[in-house]
Amino acid sequence: MNKQQLASKIWASANKMRSKIEANDYKDYIFGFLFYKFLSDQETRFMLQQGSTDEQLCEYLTEGDAESVEFLQDRIGYFISYDNLYSTWISDASTDKKRGEENRSFSIDNVRVALSAFSRLIGPNHKKVFNGILDTLQSGLSNLGDSDATQTRAVRDLLFLIKDIPTDGKQGYDVLGFVYEFLLENFAANAGKKAGEFYTPHEVSQVMSEIVADHLKHQDEIRIYDPTSGSGSLLLNIGTAISRHLGDKDQIVYYAQELKKNTYNLTRMNLVMRGVKPDNIFARNADTLEDDWPWFDESDKVGTYDPLYVDAVVSNPPYSADWEPDGKESDPRFARFGLAPKSKADYAFLLHELYHLRPDGIMTIVLPHGVLFRGGEEGKIRQALIENNHIDAVIGLPANIFFGTGIPTVVMVLKQKRERSDILIVDASKGFVKNGKDNALRARDIRRIVDTVIGRKTVDKYSRVVSRDEIRENGYNLNIPRYVNSSAPAETWDIYASMFGGIPEHEINALGDYWAALPGLRETLFTLQSNGYAQLSTDDQAEAVAHHTATVSFVRGFSEAFTGFGDSLTDRLVNNRADARLAGEENALAQDVFARLSDVPLVDRYAAYQLLYDQWRIISEDLEMVQTEGEKAIRQVDPRMIVKKVKKVDTEVQDGWAGRILPFDLVQRELLHEETAVLEQAEDDLAASESGLTELVESLSEEDKLDMTIMLNEKTDAFAIGGVNAVINDAKKERKDGDWEDGSPQAVAYQAKKLLTAKTTLAKIVKDGKATLHLKTKTTIENLTDEQVRSLLIAKWVTPLVQQIGDLPNGVIRELTDKVTALAKKYETTFADLEQEIKETEKGLSALVSQLTGSETDVQALTALNELLGGE
Repeated sequence: MNKQQLASKIWASANKMRSKIEANDYKDYIFGFLFYKFLSDQETRFMLQQGSTDEQLCEYLTEGDAESVEFLQDRIGYFISYDNLYSTWISDASTDKKRGEENRSFSIDNVRVALSAFSRLIGPNHKKVFNGILDTLQSGLSNLGDSDATQTRAVRDLLFLIKDIPTDGKQGYDVLGFVYEFLLENFAANAGKKAGEFYTPHEVSQVMSEIVADHLKHQDEIRIYDPTSGSGSLLLNIGTAISRHLGDKDQIVYYAQELKKNTYNLTRMNLVMRGVKPDNIFARNADTLEDDWPWFDESDKVGTYDPLYVDAVVSNPPYSADWEPDGKESDPRFARFGLAPKSKADYAFLLHELYHLRPDGIMTIVLPHGVLFRGGEEGKIRQALIENNHIDAVIGLPANIFFGTGIPTVVMVLKQKRERSDILIVDASKGFVKNGKDNALRARDIRRIVDTVIGRKTVDKYSRVVSRDEIRENGYNLNIPRYVNSSAPAETWDIYASMFGGIPEHEINALGDYWAALPGLRETLFTLQSNGYAQLSTDDQAEAVAHHTATVSFVRGFSEAFTGFGDSLTDRLVNNRADARLAGEENALAQDVFARLSDVPLVDRYAAYQLLYDQWRIISEDLEMVQTEGEKAIRQVDPRMIVKKVKKVDTEVQDGWAGRILPFDLVQRELLHEETAVLEQAEDDLAASESGLTELVESLSEEDKLDMTIMLNEKTDAFAIGGVNAVINDAKKERKDGDWEDGSPQAVAYQAKKLLTAKTTLAKIVKDGKATLHLKTKTTIENLTDEQVRSLLIAKWVTPLVQQIGDLPNGVIRELTDKVTALAKKYETTFADLEQEIKETEKGLSALVSQLTGSETDVQALTALNELLGGE
């Protein structure tokens, strides 16, 4: 199930549940039952892998079988009996539909008993991971209704909602995190108002992950820590990015601390569900600033004391939160740098994280923009961090990027030890796409940030490596605009050109990158005069730019750079689809694209990357299905389900078929040309008949419509067949030849009848044709040859990307043409022209005023107006 399918299913079911469950609480039930489903499914899979059959599960998974209980507790950390499995609940609840209400075998008591049993049967060595993890769900069951019956119905609805949500960890995305973000967005009024505190948008998380992963890419074992872990998505994304370098995700140990109990449970659920071994999870429910990490057993604090030092710390702490600094002067976390003010704990979190870093470690933290320039105690801490050489980079993010807050935020990158003393300042605040009322980083924005930070690049209007001496001169103020000005220059107008025309040479020079890449084009477009102003040499700028030899050479060079690109994609993705690396292939393809663009001017490498990224989302989902389900998935056709009202109840019904991987329209376009062409012609003819009817109605005057009321509907915007037939029948009685004067009601009726008949006939042809083509497409997909499969995958995966990237040079040419045209229009009309136009307008108006007459006072006023206009 891909993200869109998952989102649609959750939203449709959530709407049905909203009357029973408060929006803000809905997510807790979803996550709780989803996690319990995961535990049940994992236990079942594990037993089947050990050689048990489905029939034997009922026998082995009983609490009375002490050997099985102990075996599972030791291997997976818990035990769930067969009667308490999620799949058993679903089976019982499904069977209940056939029984009477009094004979139901599933009830809310099944859930209460199962949750209680789970808590009791956690393995002794895994209690830190699983103890209390389902408390939120267990305590919330009583809120699902005022009786066992209503609670049972609510739970049953939730169980069927969650039934198809994947829990096998093969999705390539954070299922819990995605569900969480989706629910926050759609229940924003209640659930999302504080969401920024415990969910970091995936895009920001990805920026932090890639920076951390690059720093740690040569290590064999890694420990990562999030002291405000929220949903755990940030930790998981870091782990995913690091594992691409490690190769073995089990070499990553996760440490998480979270203040809120419900959210702490969510952290643990998310880590377990994403396949992190329980032995690699260390999570605490505590106040990070009040109760520091050192891990110990309450019964032996001294003997089990274990201070935490990790390779990476990542966090998105609550912004400018209150905290209690009193008495913490000697706390080793803060002693070196000072205490953050009581009303703003931002630097307290930062110093806490820095303290827990190993000497060669790295940390990334999201904070409000104010930490860069606020004075007082924060200014002193910032100065100490700079002088002790801990701040490596500052990244300014777009506003409105976090749920529930529109304040500008930054990602700060810090290290315990650095060889250099400068700081990289990045202003990434302008790179985003609007997503409803919020902003979101695009793949191209993320890649650009990461490349800039890893390469420590200075890029005009985007980033700059700033020396410590310059920062000292600025009073240790790190406010980004002091060092990087990303604002577009204000438009200026040249006074001379505005008065006398011509294009200022300095404004042409501003397009210097184009002239350098396209030699000779500037001289073709502009004729430079001795006074520093130029005239356009052509009236058709688009033609001149497109056909210039430099432009032709530029396009040819781009094409040569991408020679064989399509063949390479076909070989790597289509021919090798069974073994293509889902984890690393995207990056390998990106490197290939970047290498091909290395000597190509003007084309934005990040625009090319965005095209690759967008297409990879489609390809990777398909590859995942092929690799998990086999080649048969390509020839698989599934029922297309939609929700319809059946007896006033939303009911899921089948509406045709859909290819699991191959879209019907693609197959029709590639393999069913004749059938598609016939249908398209019928659709065109149908549209023509409908257009003819519309034109015929619109040709009638209002008087005509009154005379022909019988032939029109109530709105008089369409013909009514009954009325048309009535007019024709009367006309036949009057005159047999039917030769009526154009525009007469009888002539209009005959025209309308002809078009209506054609419309009815063609509508049936189109309907039948669509049904026939739909079924033929289904049969075609199910019986594809190997060569047809290959050609269709090329058409879906490869061809669109090759075409989109191939169009990038044309985008550059269009952009340059627009800029040249804008320059020409900017000074096309001079002030002298405007002055002359004003004079001519005043002269014409004066002539009109002179012809006006009126009372004595009117004439006085008109005379005064005429004088103002320069008339006599």
